[in-house]
Amino acid sequence: MPEIPNISDAEWEVMKICWLKSAPCTANEVIKALEQSTDWKPNTIKTLIGRLVKKGALAYQEDGRVYLYKPLVTEEECVKVESKSFLTRVFGGALKPMLVTFLKEEKLSQDEIEELKQLLEERKD
Repeated sequence: MPEIPNISDAEWEVMKICWLKSAPCTANEVIKALEQSTDWKPNTIKTLIGRLVKKGALAYQEDGRVYLYKPLVTEEECVKVESKSFLTRVFGGALKPMLVTFLKEEKLSQDEIEELKQLLEERKD
């Protein structure tokens, strides 16, 4: 498994676009997608893409005058690393206080409660 780079909140937005695409995407495709949800200028987005390439989160290949970008790390890998980092930073690595906090503060649907029960039952075995 490759080393997972530290990705900033803004870089996560770029990565989400790249993860959604089934094929490599261009900077213009990322810019167009982010124009809908952010007020970032194209140069800002290009800078974020460049940082992600330097960090090893994205790779690129040239196709004529166009650069095609593709993720080198999966969303699942990044979520796992970020989750562990959050747990360590905020809860000192203790899972129970985090779960208790979320369960007290968040409203869960009946389906979500059943899914959590099933996961806990599976972990018992």
